Amino acid sequence: MSAFATKTVSCLRTIFALALVAAIPAHAWELAPPGTNEHEQSEAGVRATEDHWSLAEVTGQTEWLESMLMPGYRSVDNGVAHSKERIVAGAAKNKGSTDGKAKLDAYRKEHPSGTSVVVHGNIAVVSFYDLSLGPDNGVKSSDVFLYEGGAWHAAYSQHGTVGKE
Repeated sequence: MSAFATKTVSCLRTIFALALVAAIPAHAWELAPPGTNEHEQSEAGVRATEDHWSLAEVTGQTEWLESMLMPGYRSVDNGVAHSKERIVAGAAKNKGSTDGKAKLDAYRKEHPSGTSVVVHGNIAVVSFYDLSLGPDNGVKSSDVFLYEGGAWHAAYSQHGTVGKE
């Protein structure tokens, strides 16, 4: 995730996974309005996909992650790349987790983050930022998505240290 330092939603999965199991990338707060269909080719749809991504990593939904992460997906955290396979393997360690969602929710509450979403046709960029620095100066991480086959798929993520304590 996506595991807890002061990272944005995207960095959340990386930190959350480190704290729980291993160093794997991580993502989002609850971004989408309740009932949003993650298969919509819209801002709400990509936000719902981010939500599902966070939950999938902390609860071990490896099949979903395999289909959502594009072949060749990379998550780069301060210059270190993590592969799709590493993320899925880390999530697999959380299969059957009964407290993953509760830990994720607690972290989100303690570390609020702003979210910016830009959709251009079948491409979306979701950025997470430090609220005190704003969306132009406090970007902590970004995810790039491609809408293909009726769903959003993560192609690349970049995480940094902006706003870290």
